Amino acid sequence: MAHIIVVEDEQELARLIASTLKEDGHTIEVYRDGQFALDRIQDASAAEPDLYILDLGLPRVDGLTLCKRIRQNHITPIVMLTAKSSELDKVLGLELGADDYITKPVSLRELQARVAAILRRVEMMANVGLANQDAAAIEQSGLRIDPVGREVEFNRTQIALTAKEFDLLYLLASNPGRVFSRNYLLDNLWGDTYTGFERTVDTHIQRLRRKLSVAEGVDERIVTLWGVGYKYEKPDTVDA
Repeated sequence: MAHIIVVEDEQELARLIASTLKEDGHTIEVYRDGQFALDRIQDASAAEPDLYILDLGLPRVDGLTLCKRIRQNHITPIVMLTAKSSELDKVLGLELGADDYITKPVSLRELQARVAAILRRVEMMANVGLANQDAAAIEQSGLRIDPVGREVEFNRTQIALTAKEFDLLYLLASNPGRVFSRNYLLDNLWGDTYTGFERTVDTHIQRLRRKLSVAEGVDERIVTLWGVGYKYEKPDTVDA
């Protein structure tokens, strides 16, 4: 079972979340203060958890800041809890690298389902890596995508991607010319329990393009087909 860090300042909600997830066999650490959680995140000697659940509004250091700090060095999945329901707040969290969000009041059953879905995807990707240890990396014009180490490099300089960004890039680059609809990407990369909006895919694609822009021309290989979805152009079909 998973090691999960919950950062939630509402004592009763934190207790309920911890109790519910413990029933599923998970090990839970709870922090009710953003600064204490940040100290834990930055402690290099502490074990890396399998999942973070972060409240948006926290004392001293807010959830968005914690999300950003985690993403600086780790690809650990993140679920955001927010009392705000506006699209802007959700998009901002996703822009900073959150994998999912749940709007308060929190349904504990929904939280269990979201956590289980994320952990299944992590396990699936790990199993895919183990099953493809001899799989060749994708190498194109200085860009190297390693499906085993889950690393992306351009001219031997690493490009830091979140887990979801890597999954998107690898899926698209592994199938050049094939068009993937937003719904297909949501179902296969976020899971069928995800009830968010299609803009989630657009947000991750935009962030992925921005990171790939350091590799000249590579970001232009991810092509938008308006009203349809996305595809990855073969290098020799991209205009100079």
